[in-house]
Amino acid sequence: MKHLLICAALLGGLFGCAAQPSKLQQEQSYVLEWIGERPLIDYSHLTLTLADDGRAYGNAGCNHWFASYTLDGDKLSFGKIGKTRKLCAPALMEQEQRFLQALETVQRWDVSAIEQIRFWPAEGKPLRFWPEEG
Repeated sequence: MKHLLICAALLGGLFGCAAQPSKLQQEQSYVLEWIGERPLIDYSHLTLTLADDGRAYGNAGCNHWFASYTLDGDKLSFGKIGKTRKLCAPALMEQEQRFLQALETVQRWDVSAIEQIRFWPAEGKPLRFWPEEG
């Protein structure tokens, strides 16, 4: 009986310490790692924040971007995306264009087995984000 109580206490402790799965949070900045099937250019920093008031914004690698968004359960969509008008190296501009075009086609989000936030477009591979730390 004593062993049974010890085992029950240990199992209860393990379940109590289990990490909660990630979820998409408002007012949390996320850093993009992949656009579809392609990783980002080294040292580029693309970000996304979903504000509580229905605005999304971030850095697209060269320019700052902004849009409205709708989040309903696992459904996610973005309105027309605007951006500042800085000019950067052609490779960064191409990556920025791919990112913003992909955002405009997002239909849903989920969390991968490795706790990565994924935004799924109408077709193709997802945009993959990590929560920004610091």
